[in-house]
Amino acid sequence: AVVSTQSTGMSPYLLFGIYGIFMGLILFVVFVFIAKATASLTDKRRLQLEFFDTEVDKMMPFPSIHSVHSLDLSIVIPAYNESKRLPVFLDVLFPYLSVVSYSYEIIVVDDGSKDTTTDMVHSYSKKYGSNIIRCMKLPANKGKGGAVRQGILSARGKEILFADADGATDINDLEKVRKSLHDLLEKSNTKYGIAVGSRAHLQDEAVANRSFLRNILMYGFHMFVYLVGGISNIKDTQCGFKLFSRSAAQAIFPQMNIERWAFDVEIFVIANILGIEATEVAVNWEEIDGSKIVPIYSWLEMAKDLLMIRTRYMIGAWAVTERLKAE
Repeated sequence: AVVSTQSTGMSPYLLFGIYGIFMGLILFVVFVFIAKATASLTDKRRLQLEFFDTEVDKMMPFPSIHSVHSLDLSIVIPAYNESKRLPVFLDVLFPYLSVVSYSYEIIVVDDGSKDTTTDMVHSYSKKYGSNIIRCMKLPANKGKGGAVRQGILSARGKEILFADADGATDINDLEKVRKSLHDLLEKSNTKYGIAVGSRAHLQDEAVANRSFLRNILMYGFHMFVYLVGGISNIKDTQCGFKLFSRSAAQAIFPQMNIERWAFDVEIFVIANILGIEATEVAVNWEEIDGSKIVPIYSWLEMAKDLLMIRTRYMIGAWAVTERLKAE
């Protein structure tokens, strides 16, 4: 016999609410189970890769970030099918670096490209030398976060900059970002710090030039980062222009898990757990055609990753096990 809401003495709204809560709990348990079951799928090892050394004319192994630094600055550029956009950036980058007073290297991480990205970078290595620019060819596509991680784990610099291949951030802002990092390290009397290039000051202009849908997605993602990711100290987590002290990079990147678009958020999650300070610096930024981000799909992927980050750290499936070394 069918039991009516009248016989139970409950209103249909109350029953619907109870049913909704019950289904929500079931979905939450299933999500937590999936998050825990898949938490160990990320390969956190540093890949043993080689680069072509133009001085000895043969392949040589990349060094480890855990070695003592031998240069002042490393610039890590993740690249996936960037044979057209990356040369434009490099042709701006090299004239800028040619007049600086510090030593540097450029590591281009080819993230399983299907075009001629690797050959293009090798042509620059032949011109400038592999001590200046070298290509790290990943055996398969790992995602932007995975490419950045592998490049940073093989950097030689005392400071390490991650920069997008499109050169959207004005390289002339590098010294401003470096100064901000130096000021942070000196003020806090520490060797751990991050300086983050930020486009937050450009938001009003971006809102004026973007469609209503893109603005809704942008605001929604920022709110999601704040509410779900738990990041409140950084306004622009996604700008591809971040500078790390070597000690901060040594502490953060070996412990990272996310390999796709939301990896930036995990950087700050780990930094906050470790007590590593970050400073935000306004930079000049210009949107460049050819972005690999597919507006709705990529943001949904990032939203899923943010939920996974929050859930896995909350239930202990992921943990920051290596703490900062005493200074």
